[in-house]
Amino acid sequence: METLTSRTGRIGRVIALAIIAIGLCRTSFATRDVAPAAPAPPPRDVISRQGPRIIRNVHFGPDIRERFDVYAPADAKNAPVIFIVHGGAWAYGDKSARGVAGHKVQRWVPRGFVVISTNYRMLPDADPIAQARDIARAIVVAQQRAASWGGDPARFILIGHSAGAHLVALLNSSPALVAGLPLTPWLGVVSIESGALDVPAVMRLPHPRSYDRAFGRDSAYWRTVSPIDLLAHPAAPILLVCSVRRPTGCRRADRFAAKTVALGGRASVLREDLSHADADARLGLDRGYTNAVEDFMRGLDVRLAEQLPTAGAVTGAPSHQ
Repeated sequence: METLTSRTGRIGRVIALAIIAIGLCRTSFATRDVAPAAPAPPPRDVISRQGPRIIRNVHFGPDIRERFDVYAPADAKNAPVIFIVHGGAWAYGDKSARGVAGHKVQRWVPRGFVVISTNYRMLPDADPIAQARDIARAIVVAQQRAASWGGDPARFILIGHSAGAHLVALLNSSPALVAGLPLTPWLGVVSIESGALDVPAVMRLPHPRSYDRAFGRDSAYWRTVSPIDLLAHPAAPILLVCSVRRPTGCRRADRFAAKTVALGGRASVLREDLSHADADARLGLDRGYTNAVEDFMRGLDVRLAEQLPTAGAVTGAPSHQ
């Protein structure tokens, strides 16, 4: 015979099951009735967040140093190309060294740029003139193959730091160095912290020993590797980045810009409170500094102005000559 206790327990279990069933029904209806949240829109200044397509060690000559790396958006088509030349006192350095390409790739590849970082032969195997010619040949190969990476051979921007800044300024100042090469003119040049825009002036004053290894003691040779001495015709627009911690370098950048403008070219000087190394490493990372460089880039091409984000506050303002 069923006891009162067992009857009560059975009733309690039935009630509990009913409550659970009602709860499941409500959850099911709620799940159907509430629409999933819309995904957040991407930042308006970012074109693609896909990882870059990376092509390493593209040959442009027989020497093991004559190689460059390519970082391209997966969906690139007719993209502008940033071509990076590393520094290192004309004697050392590498295309993949820390601070050379990393933040620049992270900044510009998602915005639809192809970024190329090149090596070139070093002292004592190649003097600065031979190094500049190495870079010119690298640009030729990069332009010839740019379309296969989604790049536009007519929209190259050269960026160099330290010794690399000297070399890109040298190429920009001296058409003779690229004579006979099937080069498409680049849009512009960013020369970051070059200490050798005026080689004779540097060599006549106390200077680092590395300059003696690069330029020797022949004053006639100094003029053949001096961008300001070779500058005789309007060249591609140039932005000269200098550190306010090295005022002599900024004064020489001012003189170079003034001569460029006097010849009918475009030049500006951007003063930044950064160390020599950080002027390279923080480009692409420091928002104000990067925006100031991008402001120069926007003026090179209408499509670049559309492709780059709107500038924010800058840490240093370029003085346009």
